[in-house]
Amino acid sequence: MTETLETQRLILRKPKASDLDAAMAFFASDRSVGVGGPLQEGQAWRGFAAEIGHWEIHGYGMWVVTRKGDDTALGMIGPWYPAGWPEKEIGWMIWDESVEGTGIATEAAKAIIDHTWSVLKWDTIVNYIGPDNNRSIALAEKLGAKRDPNAAAPDGKDCLVYRHTKPEHLS
Repeated sequence: MTETLETQRLILRKPKASDLDAAMAFFASDRSVGVGGPLQEGQAWRGFAAEIGHWEIHGYGMWVVTRKGDDTALGMIGPWYPAGWPEKEIGWMIWDESVEGTGIATEAAKAIIDHTWSVLKWDTIVNYIGPDNNRSIALAEKLGAKRDPNAAAPDGKDCLVYRHTKPEHLS
């Protein structure tokens, strides 16, 4: 499966062990509230290990977002379908606060959504977003997703479900 994607400004790559420190710092911070944090050290470690394991189990997963020419991990965005999820999701988390508002999440998510439709051949894509996560709601809407109040949430989580419509030329 595709382990690297490239956009105008970004390299999206499979996570690797050297990303652990950046992931741990994010998961332990207040910035991780939207993905269940802040987490204790062991929970953060297991959370990042799950990202790597997802790739091994499914052959795809969330990509680490980096700038071209700089392999510093800025966050993770990508397909996510762990046990207990009723539908396949594109998830995102920006680890580095300094890149918020720069369009990096939008650029990466657009490329990944296109890849998911055309290469992974998914029939549906959702985003599971906490009701108070206004930045993620705004990104989902910017990407064209619409709230689906009838969709099931994973494992009874309190979240909103945003659904992306598959482009007609790919149907």
